[in-house]
Parts: sequence; C-alpha cells; structure tokens
Amino acid sequence: MKNLKIILTMLVLIVIASACKDELIVEDPNNPTTADFGKSESDFREVVIACYNRIRLEGTFARVGYALDAVRGDEVWNSSQQWYLEYDNLNSPGTIDIGDQWPWRDNYHVVNRANFITTYIDEVDMPEDSYNEIAGQARFLRALAYYNLTTYYQDVPLITDYEDYSDLEKLYKANSPQEEVLDQIEEDLSMAMTLLPSKDKGGEWALGRATSGAAAGYMARVLMFRHKFDEAYPILRDIIAGKYGSYRLMSDYGDNFRESTENNDESLFEVQFMNFGTGGTDEEWTPVNISPDATQGHAIESNFASQELGSWGDLAGAPWLYNLFKAESSTDGRLDPRLYWTLVTYEDEYDLYTNQNTAAYPNGDPRTNVAYQQELTETPLSNNAQGGISIAKHTNARTNIYASITNGLQCGVNLRLMRYSDVLLRAAECENEINGPTQIAIDYINEVRRRVALPDLQLADFPTADHLFEQIANVERPKEFGCENGRGRDLIRWGFFYDQGRLQQLIEHGYYVTDGTANTDLLTAATASNSSFNTYTPGNEYFPIFQGTLNANPNLEGNSANKNEDNSTKFFANGYSVHPVVELE
Repeated sequence: MKNLKIILTMLVLIVIASACKDELIVEDPNNPTTADFGKSESDFREVVIACYNRIRLEGTFARVGYALDAVRGDEVWNSSQQWYLEYDNLNSPGTIDIGDQWPWRDNYHVVNRANFITTYIDEVDMPEDSYNEIAGQARFLRALAYYNLTTYYQDVPLITDYEDYSDLEKLYKANSPQEEVLDQIEEDLSMAMTLLPSKDKGGEWALGRATSGAAAGYMARVLMFRHKFDEAYPILRDIIAGKYGSYRLMSDYGDNFRESTENNDESLFEVQFMNFGTGGTDEEWTPVNISPDATQGHAIESNFASQELGSWGDLAGAPWLYNLFKAESSTDGRLDPRLYWTLVTYEDEYDLYTNQNTAAYPNGDPRTNVAYQQELTETPLSNNAQGGISIAKHTNARTNIYASITNGLQCGVNLRLMRYSDVLLRAAECENEINGPTQIAIDYINEVRRRVALPDLQLADFPTADHLFEQIANVERPKEFGCENGRGRDLIRWGFFYDQGRLQQLIEHGYYVTDGTANTDLLTAATASNSSFNTYTPGNEYFPIFQGTLNANPNLEGNSANKNEDNSTKFFANGYSVHPVVELE
C-alpha cells in the first residue's frame, strides 16, 4: 500500500508538471541580455552614453591617462619623485600598471563599446538624424580612444568588429602598425565629420557631445601627427570659417578653466565632469564600480595642485615654463595672464591688479594673490618634501570655490581637450610648413596673443620657416597650453627625440631642483638637480606595453619602448624632417 501511494503521488506530480507548459516569463528591463539588447534606437543611445562614461576613467581622462602626456612633455616634472616618476623620466620598465596598463585598459573599453554600435547599428531601423548622431559619436569616440592608444603605445591591436570578441583567435590580435591605426582613425573621423551636426545645429544636444567641429579638429591633429600639413590646413581653415559651427576665443583666458564657463564658444571638445560636491560619495577608481553614488569628478587637481594646500603634490610646472611667461609682458606692462591660470605663484605685481575686469586678470577681485581662499605671501610648494611650482590648470586654485582640496575624483572642472586657440596656432604652423613665414601665419598667432594683450609679432622678425616654427613650438604653444594634455604628442610629431640639438633643448627645458623650495630660477646643468630627459633612451618617447598584457596575449609584441628601439629611422623614412634649433631675438 505504501508503495502504491508513492507511485500515485509521482504520477500526479508528472501530470501537474506536464500541464504547466504556459509559464509566466518576466524579463527584467533593467537587465537586458545579449540576445535582446541592441534591437532599438534607445539601446544604441545607451551604448553611446557608456562610451562617454569610459572617457571619464582613471586611464582615460580622470587622472592618469590625462596626466601622462603632460609629464612626458617638457613643461611638467614629477615633484613627488614617486608616482609618474618613470613616465617623467621616460624609462618605465613595462611592469608598472598605472601607465603601462591603465590607459590601455580604459581606452579599449571605449573601443569595445563603440565597436558594438558600428557593428550592429545598420540592422536597426531608426530616423536618419538619429542614426547619424549615434553612428557619428561612436566613430569619433573610437577615433579618440585609438588616438590615445597609438600616441601612447605606438603599435596596438586594431579591432573594429564586435564579433571578434566571440573568437579567441580574433580577440588576441597582434599589433597593427601605427600607420594602419592612424588610417583607421582618419576613416572614423572623416565619417564623424559628415555624420555629426555642428555645434550650432546641435544646440543643447551638442553641449558635451562630439560634434562635426570636434571631429574636424581631431582630424587636423591626426593629419599633422603624420606631417600631412597640406591636408590638415584646409580643415583648419574651414573650422575658422565656421563650416563646422561658430567658434571664437573667449575674451577671458580663465573661462577655459572654470566650472561656470564650461562648453563655451572656444571649446571644440571637452570631457564632462560633475561640479564639485554633486558627484556622489563612492570613489569610481575602477571600471567595475557601478554604484549609483559613484563620484563623477576627476583627480587631476589631486595631481596638479599644491600639497601644501591639500593635494597629493605629484606634478609641478617646469621652471623653464615659468621663466617663459616672465620673459614677455603685456602691452600695459602687466604679466601674461596665462601665468596666473597655469601656475600658482606669488607675484608682487598681482597686488597692483585690482578692479581689473579684463581679459588679463581676475574679475575685479582685489585679493589677486589668493589660492583656495588663502592669501598667498609666497609661492606654495607643489610637494612638501621636494618642492616645485604648483600647477593651477584644471584645478580650483584660482576660482576660490572651496578652501581646501578634497583628494580623489572630486574636481568638477571639465577638461577642455581641444580649444579654438589650438585651431589658430595649428593653422599658423601649417601655413608656415607649406609657404614659409607669411603674414597669414603671423595673423593667426597674433589673434591668440591679443586675447592676453601681448604685442603683435612682426613678420620681419622671422626670416625663415625655422624661426617661426621655433616661436610657435617653444613660445606660443607652451604659454597657451602649458601643463595641458598634448605636449608629449607634439614633441613626438616634431621629431624632437630624433635630433641631438632638439634633445639637448628638451634636457634644458626639463631641468628641475629637489631642494624643497618652489624654485623659479632659470636653471642650468650646474644649478639643476636633474632633468627629466637625462634618462631618455631611444624608443621611450612612447610608453611600453604592460608585461602582463604581453604575457596574456601570445600574438602581441612589445613596442619600441619595450625593446629600446630607435624610431628615428622610421621617422625620416616617412619623409618627415626636424626643424633645427634656432635662436630667436
């Protein structure tokens, strides 16, 4: 009887189970699967947002990825003598993750998401304008990521098909030659220039998003990296003429470095960060932090600002840059106002600049010698132990929003990656490369100089293209863009690592002292503690590919930095040349 009951019970259960064929399936709309995601316009718009999110990570522009190119240049040195030291000295062994791995990791996050869009968007019906906006942004952001990757790591794997991620053999790609990567970047930017609306047509939509003007500006950068001046120049002239939207220099140089004047008329593209105090409480140091309370600021301020005033004090402005600012006064005898916004120094002259609501100096605040609401009586130290001159750019040192620095991903100043002043100075450079020194080139430069009340340059003072190039490369650009991301790339494209005269010049620009003071002396080999470029060896103008990445991918090879291989032969074989060092009057 007992066995019979068991058998009957089992039969009942089987009947019940077989009868319940129509099950209620509830899909969580907040957790789409790979099978159902990517079927609608809204899905692709979410992926675009995910791409933008990835350019706000440590390895892209939230800290390390931005700072590495600045410290690679000759305007910034490593005042902590710890973090970034190997990248300042251009001698990383390839085993340090902050520079050898993090930018690689985070930029490929951008690539991967953009690849999803470019691979599948044609399978979804949507209005043409929507398609153009989504596809154009994906193309721009992928180009931006690959531009960062190839100008940091030289020969990198080129992946453009999302399907490749499902095949290990395709996923573990070998290095692509830098020229192939640059070809792909040009292709992406060319499409983005066509697909994206201009800043004017984009309206509110364009604030913070990539536009055709952003794509055109970066196309000019890539072409100039390859010495294609005759191709870059027409694009730059079109930007100036308004083909891609209306751009102009802001009357106040400081408007490029305040939270209150973000996405202004001078900005072609900038990385968006939340204003200080509005970005959450959880530090988003890694790409896996999905907390709804994640901070949404950047940590550039923690690197750039003064340790004496609360930051980590990792990086400092080069004494060479400080003295470059001091060498030339504005037409009314005042200091170049870009010094005020680039470096935090105490200047006696600032006490005289009261109630000067002009392009040159603070907006009528009589307390001009103030940083973080503290009145300065001397230049604050970048690093308490080593010394150095504190960097003001992309910090709130000069805005007085708060009295003390909150280290971490807290600073809300948007990072302006490309400004209209860059367009003007690049146009001058192209004009000089193609036609030699002309009044046209001089006029482009003078437009930038007039914003800060510097006297006009005169064509007669530049007898050769070499002389005008020297003015652009080692006077105009460092004073306009000092301590920003981009100088390291310029040094590579100009070939400064492949000419002994230029390399010696870099050594002299890179002199610093570790005497515990904010030394502003114009240093020499005899008076400097060292130079950031004394340890440079051929090939290390690029950063090495992380050894762990090489170990994980059997098809990947080290680059010139891993192998200490000289890139000068390749540079000159491409038909590129280096302007010799000349003395300016």
